[in-house]
Amino acid sequence: MPKMKSHSGAKKRFKVSGSGKLMRTKAGKNHMMLRKSSKLKRNMDGRTEVSKADQKQVRKLLGR
Repeated sequence: MPKMKSHSGAKKRFKVSGSGKLMRTKAGKNHMMLRKSSKLKRNMDGRTEVSKADQKQVRKLLGR
């Protein structure tokens, strides 16, 4: 039986950290940045953990 393929869209959006947490980038950083405050833009920097409710689904898409 062939290997299972990972979901291509999920591969680009989610990463598994060294400790096994599922990480995602924060939303809202792609367009209409002029009307957003500097504080809001700073808070959208970096990565955050995927919510508990979505972790099972994301792991399945990543083939883990």
